[in-house]
Amino acid sequence: MVKLEPAQYGKAIEALKGVSINCFFARTVAEQHVDGTIYADCAENPSSFYILHPYGMSLLLGNSTNTQFNSWFTRYALNADGERKAPEWMQAYPDSWYGTLNQLLGDNLVKFNPAKPSPDHLVEENSRVNFTFNEDKYRAIRQTLAAGNDDIVRTSFSMFSEITGSVVPLYFWRNAQQFDSEGVGFSLIHEGKIASTAYASFIHENYLELGIETLPEYRGKGFAIKACVALIDYCLERGLIPVWSCRFENTASYMLAQKLGFDVTATLPYYRLSR
Repeated sequence: MVKLEPAQYGKAIEALKGVSINCFFARTVAEQHVDGTIYADCAENPSSFYILHPYGMSLLLGNSTNTQFNSWFTRYALNADGERKAPEWMQAYPDSWYGTLNQLLGDNLVKFNPAKPSPDHLVEENSRVNFTFNEDKYRAIRQTLAAGNDDIVRTSFSMFSEITGSVVPLYFWRNAQQFDSEGVGFSLIHEGKIASTAYASFIHENYLELGIETLPEYRGKGFAIKACVALIDYCLERGLIPVWSCRFENTASYMLAQKLGFDVTATLPYYRLSR
């Protein structure tokens, strides 16, 4: 296993071209839009990769039968050396990795159980859902999603660092300057506060993946859907395709996607690597 230098990321970019699941976060790292980390089985002609986004999302990619790489990854996944200080959320491609992971991790791999939190030393298997945007469905419900009396404004340079929460633009863009020039977001202002923000977490070619954050005290009031409508309308005006993915266990995000006209297209294993 080696840690690739940024100049070597082109190998990962080539491997990512054949991926059919939503992994824009991995492309963002490989194309150096943000600072991430890429490990591979070798630098010269790699066939197995582990791509880590700074937010903590990762992709296990490529050849799943590489014994030496798999041995390193097993130690990494179980945090045997104690190097990982925060959890990571991992996808794997292609499907052959699922059986390999079951073999490599054995009893250290457990299914998510909402009634029984998994011990930190185990890898937990959740589910991740990929959606496809259904424009006809969205337009049919669009008129019922008016903003009402709340202001929805373009998320500004100065607002970038004011948005608080666990899924905010700060974690997906290098800084406010990059977000302001390359990204986009819309924020709903309620009682003078940024109550909810829908923003581009990744933009690649003509695809824009939505991120959404609502302050805890304003959840359940329909603010998130209104902010998302502003961003989706922006996409449609500019020929961009909205993209949505989330953990199946994230009920609020899962239901919001469907309210906005997204259809479920795939449900995949999603692994939590604990610290």
